Amino acid sequence: MYESFYLRAVSPTEPVGVWIRNTVHKDPGRRPRGSVWCTVFDARRGRPFMHKLTTDRLSAPADAWIAVGEQGSQGAVLGPGRAAGSCGEARWSLSFSSEEPELLHLPRRWLYRAPLPRTKATSPVPMAEFDGVLELPGRRIELRSWPGMVGHNWGSEHAERWIWLHGVGFEDAPDAWLDVTLGRVRIAGRLTPWVANGALAIDGRRHRLGGLVARGLRVRESAGGCALVLRGESGLAVEARVDVPRDAAAGWRYTDPGGGDHDVVNCSVSALALTLEPPGGDGRRTLRTAHGAAYELGMRDRDHGVPIAPFSDG
Repeated sequence: MYESFYLRAVSPTEPVGVWIRNTVHKDPGRRPRGSVWCTVFDARRGRPFMHKLTTDRLSAPADAWIAVGEQGSQGAVLGPGRAAGSCGEARWSLSFSSEEPELLHLPRRWLYRAPLPRTKATSPVPMAEFDGVLELPGRRIELRSWPGMVGHNWGSEHAERWIWLHGVGFEDAPDAWLDVTLGRVRIAGRLTPWVANGALAIDGRRHRLGGLVARGLRVRESAGGCALVLRGESGLAVEARVDVPRDAAAGWRYTDPGGGDHDVVNCSVSALALTLEPPGGDGRRTLRTAHGAAYELGMRDRDHGVPIAPFSDG
């Protein structure tokens, strides 16, 4: 099995973003291992800063979701309202606040107890404001009301191919956010069509997107971005276009719990344009953010062109 708690935060004025992932990975017959992944994106500087720490020291403190490593040394803790830690030469101390309730990506709670899908996802904090400091060698990054989120996923198997898309910082709708996952799984040797689950929040209302029975889903994706058509409740249609800045994406190799691995490309300072079309076509609206989107593509391909960091999930 695997389990991850992660956060992202992005500058409201510059193409700079922080992505920190805290994971547990358990192979059959072996002790669980924990890892901290720290990535800092800056589209003006090219390839992101990336580092990873792995240890068998894990805990779930009473006041936190996960702690990896030991206090006073390398490691990290992530819990309600706070994140702190160190990973290689990166150190951070962050706080976050939110009025948004948790987002359950799957449309029914019983699906979180069912054997399928084998990957479950929620966003305990789908939209938040972050404050604090992250320090790198020769660089100090101060977060002041940076928008972002906290996510949580777990399972016994990664999807065969997946997309995660999160968007904040829209020019004409600063309180709006998008959080959606898409996946294709292999069942009995066959690859299923894409299935999307998530939500769009705008003007104080949350609109659920996707689901097993949603029609009209269209997906065109690559390491450089994607174009999606998502269908929501009450007939809402959402077109999303993501563009990844040149050389700004991070590449990792995730180990699958059952064996094998996936290449994962993530850029948390991507550009995103959303076109919203209500039923009947009246009130069509476009939202844009120049660098407020996180776009992740998981795949078995090796020819995506993004350098893979020299560490794995194992």
